[in-house]
Amino acid sequence: MAYVISDDCVACGACASECPSGSISEGDDKYVIDANTCTDCGTCAEVCPTGAPQQA
Repeated sequence: MAYVISDDCVACGACASECPSGSISEGDDKYVIDANTCTDCGTCAEVCPTGAPQQA
């Protein structure tokens, strides 16, 4: 199951730079995760300062 980024995202980009599959990109007001390429590794959740990435 892919991760999703909640509204707690502050758009710092920490998750995107650490995503090994390149599944995270900058959206309009927060970062978004492509569920089709997310490997559910959890790296994004580990590096996020606000805990925005969560399992869907």
